[in-house]
Amino acid sequence: MRLQNQVAIITGAGGGIGARIADTLAGAGAHIVVNDVAEAAAEKVAEQVRGHSVQALVSTANITDAEQVQAMVQEVMDGLGRIDILVNNAGITRDGLLVRMDEEEWDVVIDVNLKGAFLCTRAVARPMMKARYGRIINMASVSGVGGNVGQANYSASKGGLIALTKTTAQELAGRSITCNALAPGFIETAMTQEMPEEARQAWLDRIPLKRPGTPEDVAQAVLFLAGPGASYITGQVINIDGGLIM
Repeated sequence: MRLQNQVAIITGAGGGIGARIADTLAGAGAHIVVNDVAEAAAEKVAEQVRGHSVQALVSTANITDAEQVQAMVQEVMDGLGRIDILVNNAGITRDGLLVRMDEEEWDVVIDVNLKGAFLCTRAVARPMMKARYGRIINMASVSGVGGNVGQANYSASKGGLIALTKTTAQELAGRSITCNALAPGFIETAMTQEMPEEARQAWLDRIPLKRPGTPEDVAQAVLFLAGPGASYITGQVINIDGGLIM
């Protein structure tokens, strides 16, 4: 129970990797704030989380709206009294070649993936600084490390998130708050399962471990960074990609 009685906010936790992170941190004793605009999905995850005998709050705050983010943080402080962990997991894609990408496809991805993480980080920074403790974990991507054809917007948002991670780590280190980023590669989710078999195999052929990652692979890395064993790690980017871009 390495996270016993700590409180973790996880954005985009209504399914996929976010839901797995929520369950994993709850299994380590943390109380969970399940944030997702899909309320029914978030409620389902919260119910599962409560099976670990921890508390679970549901927040449908739109993380691109500063007022809603601040209200979420205030609700958590009022209800649970503390915020120890923030996992900026929420993210979307609007893939397309650069020359065909319109401004709306660019803006919405940057807003959710990068601005949303900024707003959530800014909102939790004050209570964390007051407590002189915190763990902030940003979900980047290998696309933000090495780029990816057809993902100019997504790659830019995740590359920006990596830069935000490093700056946050520098600014908050004096209050014993760490900030790190994870960069998943080809992770088995509902989205990747819908890919054409030829495209899936092309990805697998590039991965030295010859298998896709799982949400559990990502969740275990989050658990480590959120726990006491990672107290001297900050400003780092950890690729979870089976060796894809080593």
